[in-house]
Amino acid sequence: MSRERFEELVGDALDEVPEELLRLMSNVVILVEDHPPPGDEDLLGLYEGHALTERGWDYAGVLPDRIFIYRHPILRICDSEEDVVDEVAVTVVHEIAHHFGIDDERLHDLGWG
Repeated sequence: MSRERFEELVGDALDEVPEELLRLMSNVVILVEDHPPPGDEDLLGLYEGHALTERGWDYAGVLPDRIFIYRHPILRICDSEEDVVDEVAVTVVHEIAHHFGIDDERLHDLGWG
C-alpha cells in the first residue's frame, strides 16, 4: 500500500473520532512514519508528550505532543486493505487515548489494545 493511501486511511480514522474529543485535544500533532524507532520494529503507534491529565499550571512554551502511526509494522500484520483500515483506526484511537491520559492496561480492558 502506498504511503499516500495509508495517510488517507489515517485521515479517515481521524474523521471518525467524535468532534467533541478532537476539540479537546491540545498541542498535539499526528504524524505518519514508515518505521518505528530502532529496537521497536513491532510498534504500531507511539504517543510522545505530556498527557492532558499531567499538564499543570506550569505547562507552557513546550513543543507539541506527537502521535506517530507507523506504516510498515501495520502493513506487515495485515492481510488485506480492510485489515489495514481496522488496524489504523484502532491505533489512532489508542494513541489519542494516551493524549487523554488513558494507559495501556485500561485500553486493553476497553478493547482498544
